[in-house]
Amino acid sequence: MPYYRRVGEIPRKRHTQFRSPAGALYAEELMGVEGFSSDSALLYHRHLPTAIVNSEVMEDFRGELVPNHPLKPRAFKTQDLTWTSPTEVNGVTGRRTLFGNNDVVISFAVATTPSPLYRNAVGDELIYVQSGSGTFETIYGSLAVGEGDYIVLPTSTTYRVVPTSEELRLYAMEATGHIAPPKRYLSTKGQFLEHAPYCERDLRGPGEPMLVDDEGDVEVIVRHRAGLTRLTYDHHPFDVVGWDGCLYPWVFNIHDFEPITGRIHQPPPVHQTFEGPNFVVCSFCPRKLDYHPEAVPIPYNHANVDSDELMFYVAGEYGARKGSGIDIGSLSLHPSGVTHGPAPGAAEASLGAQESNEMAVMVDTFRPLHLGEAALGSEDKRYTWSWARRGPDWV
Repeated sequence: MPYYRRVGEIPRKRHTQFRSPAGALYAEELMGVEGFSSDSALLYHRHLPTAIVNSEVMEDFRGELVPNHPLKPRAFKTQDLTWTSPTEVNGVTGRRTLFGNNDVVISFAVATTPSPLYRNAVGDELIYVQSGSGTFETIYGSLAVGEGDYIVLPTSTTYRVVPTSEELRLYAMEATGHIAPPKRYLSTKGQFLEHAPYCERDLRGPGEPMLVDDEGDVEVIVRHRAGLTRLTYDHHPFDVVGWDGCLYPWVFNIHDFEPITGRIHQPPPVHQTFEGPNFVVCSFCPRKLDYHPEAVPIPYNHANVDSDELMFYVAGEYGARKGSGIDIGSLSLHPSGVTHGPAPGAAEASLGAQESNEMAVMVDTFRPLHLGEAALGSEDKRYTWSWARRGPDWV
């Protein structure tokens, strides 16, 4: 998944001669995962995609991570993050690291200017647009994006982010493996099943090639297992005249997620939207609430025995957190080893509620999340004590 697409000009048979109008042979590039044993795409370049003229080490912009120690639930405010030069922030090197572990790094950026060309060779990226609009220009073609869009970028996709609004607020999840719809939504042949909360009709992919005629030296920042490298190419990588296959960047909007509801409160897996290596991503969307006559329509207290739960509140009102300092743009981190649940009084206040307008993106990781500099710099220290309404930082 996703399904087969064909974009631009390609020959009838793979790995056969395909020439430009001037007679030059186009250069093939096979983008494939898991060696030659899984999904792939075959791209046709005007120039050699192998033509590197320089390679140099680049300082990493991610920064260090520190453990969540002492262990406690925490909350953070992305809306309070500031940048030294806010008009010069881009959607790649302008990312501020919030959390991470050996499976995923989660960051945030308020992009105001085009990014450099970037390629993540470590794993897939899933980027959520909190607000604003922009274009993800990729080697496969361009994708126009806006509020509520998830963008899935396969490993080693060369791309750049171009804001088309005053600012583009991006929540980025960078995996060390592949990100896809949950397997339980898909048939053995990869088609979405009838019980899935979204389907192929909801996905958007590149519609046409993106050709850039630039024969000068072009730099691409590459993230790889040893760090960051700045590669310089003899030609611009956006010289693909056509491609086909099942591996390409695609977009799904959170508003197209069809919530699964029930008579009593449904557990978080019904909201699952993606799965990655040792983590899942869920979409909490406006929905009809539980309709048993005695239902308590907000989450019960629960302990994350095997996972850390990270919730990003993106729109609407989140009744379970009312009175705890959570606003739009806030994040809550409820780690394994700590029981958490609705704010005091929220369960009683929810009785009789018919619907919810909350919107949130949740990441559950099965290894502990450590804290990055952006989290440490935007923590709301009162949150930890909000259930008892007293503690070291409670005023």
